[in-house]
Amino acid sequence: MAAVPERRLALLGGGFSTDEDGLLDTWVLSRARAARPKVCFVPTASGDAPAYVERFLTAFEPLDCQPCVLPLFRRELDDDALRAFLLCQDVVYVGGGNTANLLAVWRTHGVDRILREAYDRGTLLCGISAGANCWAEGSHTDSFGPLTFLPDGLGLLSGSVCPHYDSEPGRRPSYRQAVAAGSLPAGWALDDGAGALFTDGVPTDTVTRTPGAHLYRVEADGSGGVTERALPCRPLT
Repeated sequence: MAAVPERRLALLGGGFSTDEDGLLDTWVLSRARAARPKVCFVPTASGDAPAYVERFLTAFEPLDCQPCVLPLFRRELDDDALRAFLLCQDVVYVGGGNTANLLAVWRTHGVDRILREAYDRGTLLCGISAGANCWAEGSHTDSFGPLTFLPDGLGLLSGSVCPHYDSEPGRRPSYRQAVAAGSLPAGWALDDGAGALFTDGVPTDTVTRTPGAHLYRVEADGSGGVTERALPCRPLT
């Protein structure tokens, strides 16, 4: 009887779009199931911004991987080819932008269903900002302008996600308030510079390229507030 693949996803507080050292991207590749992984960048949340795509290719083409890009605003693949293309990837790397728009476009094209299948088959799913938000049941987002809660997502990771926890004014208090009020379920807040690998929904590796950056578990305390616990992160060099 064939072994069931581990289901893995990674939340990134950085990478090629924000950092020059490439440490978080190299870490992601080291967690892939193949020695020279196929890595697909999905830039939907930015509207398939050409400069974002170019930055990905510039960063990943020199690395020991096989990079490619999935555009959806000028889609070229039919349904069968789209499914085959995504299911053959070892890593799906989702870029930042608008979380709400990302989810809507994916559902229109059936990408949400294919990514669930890829996840169950062992593809490593990862991303930054909106590309981290999308995997959970809900998230903290600026998709609608002001910071607010979005009780929507693919639900591959239980609970909610908040990116940019330490770097954007208002993120921390706004997310804590949403969790305390029950607008978002308990979840995970990620500082810029940190990365977190979840295996079957449990954090199994937490790393940082920035001293003091962490992954936090944030839960309602039942008294109108929250508890916040920082997980130890090993430094990347």
